[in-house]
Amino acid sequence: MSVTLNGRAYIFARDLIEDGRIVLDERDAWSEHRPSTEQENDYIARGGFAEYGRWYLGIDDRYGAETKSHYKFPYGDFEQLHLCGVLAVESRAGQRKCADIELAAAHLHRRLEEMMHAPENGRARPQSGAAFT
Repeated sequence: MSVTLNGRAYIFARDLIEDGRIVLDERDAWSEHRPSTEQENDYIARGGFAEYGRWYLGIDDRYGAETKSHYKFPYGDFEQLHLCGVLAVESRAGQRKCADIELAAAHLHRRLEEMMHAPENGRARPQSGAAFT
């Protein structure tokens, strides 16, 4: 499989974390929080594939950039980054031997853990499922 890290998506994910556009949800919540096919199609229709691709940490060069198959390892819902999505990416990338993607997801995971345990700017620590906006 020729899946590599989408550097643009990684930087975007880091920015989402720093901007507080995150949901600190439960590990197993990704199946419920992951965008549906309809939501994906609507997002592509509104913003195009370049915007869509920012929400996926992997790129599969076997497929063209103007296809959904080109983008792998989603981590958010097109509005916020989800902890459960990052954890899913970290796990699946490790299983599929995509070391660069696994490492990027581990870094995002670590940053989210730091935020959960060290309040910034006097804000209280968020509870599970809480979103910063």
